[in-house]
Amino acid sequence: MDATPSSLPPAESYRLLLKYMGLVPVAILVAALYFGRPVLVPLTLAMLLAFVLAPLVARLRLLGLGRVGSVVIAVVMAAGLLGSLGAFIATQAGSVAEELPLYRNNLVQKIQSFRGTAIDNGVIGRTSSLLNDLRTQILGATRAPPPRRPNQIGIRSGPNPVLVQIQEAEPTPLEVMRPVFSELISAGIVAVFVVFILLQKEDLRDRFVRLAGAGDMQRTTLALDDGAQRLSRYLLTQTMLNACFGFVISAGLWLVGIPNPSLWGLVVAIMRFVPYVGVPIAALLPAALALAVDPGWSMVLETIALFVLTEIVVGQIIEPWLYGRKMGLSPAAVVISATFWTTLWGPVGLLLATPLTMCLVVIGRYVEHLQFLDVLFGNRPVLAAEEALYLRLLGEKADEAASEAEEFLADNSLCSYFDEIALKALSLAQIDVDRGRLDYDRQLRIRNTVRELIQNLSDRGDETKSAPQESAPANVLCVAGRGPLNDAATLLLREALEECGISAKLIASNEISSLDRKTDAIICLSYLEPGTFNSARYLLRRVQRLMPGAVAIVGLWNLSADDPRYAAASSAIGDKIVTKLSAAVARIHELAQAPAPSNEEAPVSRLREPSAAQSA
Repeated sequence: MDATPSSLPPAESYRLLLKYMGLVPVAILVAALYFGRPVLVPLTLAMLLAFVLAPLVARLRLLGLGRVGSVVIAVVMAAGLLGSLGAFIATQAGSVAEELPLYRNNLVQKIQSFRGTAIDNGVIGRTSSLLNDLRTQILGATRAPPPRRPNQIGIRSGPNPVLVQIQEAEPTPLEVMRPVFSELISAGIVAVFVVFILLQKEDLRDRFVRLAGAGDMQRTTLALDDGAQRLSRYLLTQTMLNACFGFVISAGLWLVGIPNPSLWGLVVAIMRFVPYVGVPIAALLPAALALAVDPGWSMVLETIALFVLTEIVVGQIIEPWLYGRKMGLSPAAVVISATFWTTLWGPVGLLLATPLTMCLVVIGRYVEHLQFLDVLFGNRPVLAAEEALYLRLLGEKADEAASEAEEFLADNSLCSYFDEIALKALSLAQIDVDRGRLDYDRQLRIRNTVRELIQNLSDRGDETKSAPQESAPANVLCVAGRGPLNDAATLLLREALEECGISAKLIASNEISSLDRKTDAIICLSYLEPGTFNSARYLLRRVQRLMPGAVAIVGLWNLSADDPRYAAASSAIGDKIVTKLSAAVARIHELAQAPAPSNEEAPVSRLREPSAAQSA
């Protein structure tokens, strides 16, 4: 039966209340962003423009123009550039509008051709009939209205009805210009904000540090510098890249024969600041113009191909190489942020989505309580390599694990991968076993997934494997402790040995008694869990008693030399402990090279042959 809040313990009820109370500030913040649009949108635009103009203002100040003069010149230059671009777009758009009637015949011919083809094929008729049938089935058959009875003789009909038509009054010039005045007022507010932010940059910075991070000024300063650098770098790089993109589109449209190619190149360069939908929207107008200009269809197809190929090259090849991981945003973050900010602020929110999300990621990296922002939107791996592998093992996804391992193996050896990632992932599984959160069936599936992972990695190419060692012993036994996870760790050990050219055989701990007592073997006991020092000691004694001629080492893969439990393990087992697969491979290779002891030497002395320094 589900627990209700009244039936929960007081402590758990309090924690549950705190958990849901944390959603209240989020709701208040979203509501403030939505209802504060008239002020927040111009302010955000102004801050974005201030970041763009800040390097220019700094250079002008170096020329000795002063703070006020530098800010005024930078703002005037920016306004002049934006005004020039607007005037150019308006002029070119007027020219295109004047030429459109010349292409009317081409459009009419294409429409008639399309309609004629559809009618000849019966597409329109069949579609109309299908829709009528569906409407009849959904709404049911409607009765036809009764026929109108004619007037009887001698009865005069009423006067004919007067047609009444409501017509809106012509808008006044003030009403026509009201949207223009509104946009001009918004632009003026943005300009005032830009000037104010640039003039009071240091003062605003100091106030923000005092409010946000007076207790840790160094960390707050790092956050501000990191955010400013990321945002400025992104805006500058994106502007240059979009300008090159627009130039390529303009040149391509000129070769195709589209009128006014410079207009469409500028439009697509501006629209490309809008993520995902900017380029498709900008491509609609030149594609429609190509449809009108060309009597055929080749120009339309060439225009679409130009946009598609250019976007693929720039978006999938150049941008990943140019940006790398400098933006700090994951692809999912761009989509989520675009949806969120567009819902709140409309088209302007879509334009500001990427810069705003980048600022949120920077805040999440430096503010402890907001680290979830970095986890949600950042491009840094949120899981360590061993944690990611553990998830793949839980999901029995050996192929994905092998694909991720290939990236590590490009610069590292297989034994390093086993030591640094695979064994640590199995250690995480062992922790869950100790806490009772991983049942035996799941452990078996993890072991089987590890075996499949090893098989996938072993198939990556024989050229990566070492040549077989001539002096390598033919009888190396890897003895696994009890449990599927110990079996999985022992599988890694055997693969590491075989990778170095040393053949090994894997046996269970209960199979030792069935071995030949006269066998002169090298035995490696493999344990994963940290609490089995006594079990390892008992198994070691059993090996010494049953196989006096064998040399044994004990692998405790969940320990390290600086672990406090290492001393307890050494006192229980001795100096035969290894904690890494690489150390075990080196020890076994060393033992294989050592000469066989004479009959006079005690077998125990061979068991103690390696020193503690060699086991490190």
